[in-house]
Amino acid sequence: MTRPRATTSRIRGLVLAITATALVTSLAAVPAQATTSPAPPRTGFETNGGADWTSQPQEQQFLKAVDRGSERATLTTIGTTKQDRPVQLVRIGARQAATTVLLVCSQHGDEPSGREACLTTVRDLAYTKDRDTLRFLARTSVLVVPTANPDGRAADTRGNSDGVDINRDHIALKTAEGRALAALIRDQRPDVIYDLHEYGATPPYYDKDLFDLWPRNLNTATAVHDESEALSERYVRPAARAAGHSIGTYGIWTDPVTDEPIRQTAGDGQERILRNAAGVKHSLGLLIESRVNALTDAEEADPALNHRRRVASQLDSLEGLFTFTDERRGAIVSATATARLAGLKDRGPVYLGGADNEPAAPEQIIENPPCGYRLDAAQYADVKDELALHGVLSLPLGKGAFVPLRQSQRNLVPLLLDERAAYHLTAAAPADC
Repeated sequence: MTRPRATTSRIRGLVLAITATALVTSLAAVPAQATTSPAPPRTGFETNGGADWTSQPQEQQFLKAVDRGSERATLTTIGTTKQDRPVQLVRIGARQAATTVLLVCSQHGDEPSGREACLTTVRDLAYTKDRDTLRFLARTSVLVVPTANPDGRAADTRGNSDGVDINRDHIALKTAEGRALAALIRDQRPDVIYDLHEYGATPPYYDKDLFDLWPRNLNTATAVHDESEALSERYVRPAARAAGHSIGTYGIWTDPVTDEPIRQTAGDGQERILRNAAGVKHSLGLLIESRVNALTDAEEADPALNHRRRVASQLDSLEGLFTFTDERRGAIVSATATARLAGLKDRGPVYLGGADNEPAAPEQIIENPPCGYRLDAAQYADVKDELALHGVLSLPLGKGAFVPLRQSQRNLVPLLLDERAAYHLTAAAPADC
């Protein structure tokens, strides 16, 4: 049997063929009563050859056209920004699927290539007629947030309209954008969260076409961590290299001669970053970053060449994600399902620091966690919405509440409520049950 492959390269080729066929048909002499299917919509980026990024009005028009033109795609609004722009979600594939993949695009508004890759992927999956891809979609729910930071994208800024970095708000949930993503993750429980970004190179030590990184937070279940690392090392990186891109580990400077690591400048285990929050919440996670800087003199002279290369590298990496999802479906579901049940046993330490490449200090380890945390009335009023958005169970107790550790989000609870945690919401009282 031929191995099924849900690859972006194949899908892009199909769409080009569909578009070309539609053009030829429109130019041919046909009877007046004959009708043809409309060609799939194109992004602003595609229309102008990569000279400019797709504008927000163009994005809205494009997504509405996909929603109208394909029964396979559904467009909804999951939040509204401070400047009244919608945070939108597109669902493609099976609604009740064993495996769910979430693409989060442009959390940083000045990093547009991932957004362009997400937009064309939405269209290509929605319109595909390829048998293997259709089989993939019949078993997979693909969720896409094309622009996670619409206000930042409009202003071409890293942060949102208040200057807040959304990718540092996945614990506090102070932004409308962060809250929308938290509710989505809580309700849809994606098996894989793939987070698309861009970076500025520091030659010759930090200078690849792409970098990626899995959840490093030590509260990530072992199987979830290991499958996330496998997604990177066995699928995304080979797919990128096969397409001619260099790729390395995000945040790690390497020797330009030996390619051996010499310094870590980013990529720690802090829980407020999406790739780490994904792992703590029992989803496989992967951050992917494309190189912004021009690679050649030709790219320097023609920004469109630079733009197209950046988007192509994101699309080529997505091929690895989809192949991974298809080939390791059983291992993925086993890892996430087991992790979600593990908290009900209420066993083991909780880590307030450290990473998979940096052991936690003794004072960062809660070896024997309490059975839960007590919130007084004021504390509960202040954080109950955030607890609910995180999917954390809280039990009303008088005018306050009790938050037990014996729940699916066990390891998240101390990160939210223990005063020793770096990004805690409130300093709740450990309970002696």
